[in-house]
Amino acid sequence: MGDLFDLSGKVALITGGNSGIGLGMAEGLASQGADVAIWGTNEDKNRAAVEQLERHGTKVLALKCDVGDEAQVEASFAETLEALGKVDSCFANAGIGGGGHRFIDIPTEDWHRVLRVDLDGVFFTLRAAIRHMVERGEGGSVVVTSSVSTVMGAPRNQAYASAKGGIIAMMKGLAVEYARDGIRANAILPGWIETPMTEGAFSWDRFVEKVMPRVPMRRWGAGADFGGIAAYLASDASTYHTGDVLVVDGGYAIF
Repeated sequence: MGDLFDLSGKVALITGGNSGIGLGMAEGLASQGADVAIWGTNEDKNRAAVEQLERHGTKVLALKCDVGDEAQVEASFAETLEALGKVDSCFANAGIGGGGHRFIDIPTEDWHRVLRVDLDGVFFTLRAAIRHMVERGEGGSVVVTSSVSTVMGAPRNQAYASAKGGIIAMMKGLAVEYARDGIRANAILPGWIETPMTEGAFSWDRFVEKVMPRVPMRRWGAGADFGGIAAYLASDASTYHTGDVLVVDGGYAIF
């Protein structure tokens, strides 16, 4: 059982992998022996993440990629394959926030700005990954980072929640369509996690006073809390696990 989560010889791609949840995933994957490719739009963060991940002794590639741009996704995926040879697991994790406006006041451009990254970007990323996995014929794992906002109700954040709900539906369709190709698809729903996206909320005392008592574990999540679930979903330990929604929120959604 010691080798259950061994990822030696496997390659994982993590979009938005240079900080927060994505970097936590990349750490977990690299720690188990996977070569990793991270895509991010901030080159300084990319470089820092590479330096951090290389301590695990595996190959690390960082590319600047805006996942909402179809051409960039296709080019970055080709570059990933050229550098690392294959992609066994793909974590479509990149996303942006977009809350603040009342629903009736959401500017149309804000709506499209969020969906461009959080929905279209996942589509472009997974389409490239699954096309590659089908052509290789050796199966694989795709994972989307969704949100508990899809099940809790997200006032003033409907664009984000709608995109995150959409990718759950996308994931379930992929799980059924590509099961016979040995490709499994799952979703992770984070709760309140300390990331650059949540800095604004966590610095607001009233928010902390109201929300922290609703988290049974009495702490915010951290990127490192996603290393284990990422390693599991990339490993052979999860070869019969597909179409699932895995909530990682310290108990927030059930309390």
